[in-house]
Amino acid sequence: MVFELLLAAAAGYLLGSLPMGYFFVKIFKHRDITRIGSGRTGGTNAMRAGGLWVGLLTALADLCKGYLAVWLAQQTAPEAIWIHTAAGAAAVTGHNWSIWVYHLTGRFAGGAGTGPNVGAAIAFFPPAALIAVPIVIVFVFLVGYASLASLTAALALMATFAVRAVFLNAPWEHFVYAALTTLLVAAALRPNIERLRQGTERRVGLFARPKGDHLSS
Repeated sequence: MVFELLLAAAAGYLLGSLPMGYFFVKIFKHRDITRIGSGRTGGTNAMRAGGLWVGLLTALADLCKGYLAVWLAQQTAPEAIWIHTAAGAAAVTGHNWSIWVYHLTGRFAGGAGTGPNVGAAIAFFPPAALIAVPIVIVFVFLVGYASLASLTAALALMATFAVRAVFLNAPWEHFVYAALTTLLVAAALRPNIERLRQGTERRVGLFARPKGDHLSS
């Protein structure tokens, strides 16, 4: 059991670590996403670096990383929900602190965890897509703060899994997953949270303002 859990976590981490935004921006725009905007490899910065469709493609690929990590764990250990939980949380960890990005830049970095977090949640409970995806779209494109999108989606998933566990006898392990990934998302977004508090957070979507391609804080 311990070996299977560690194996699922390792596989989830390596899968989550794949910097899809880096790949897509490099392929389609011949640019280095780690030197543009926030330097993150997630969908929002991919949209800055490569345009809307590259950003959406990155977001979808990141979602698939989380989904696939959990799906693989479910196929290999169908009844072991803790193993599924470990795989999903590890995918978010890998996305946020990628070993591949470390080899590219010398620092453990990546995205903010939203894509793989939502993807793993969908693998646990497919209707989670109807909750998290609209939240991300509204907060990114209408409210204009990607960091709030990530945090709000994570909290909404945690609340969803808590309600399901309390009232529908769904696995508490899913709530534990959502609580862990909310902490992981918040940890990755600490600088953004501080800028939100100060009123200096950079806006995206309809409110985005063009800036130079320097690495921002």
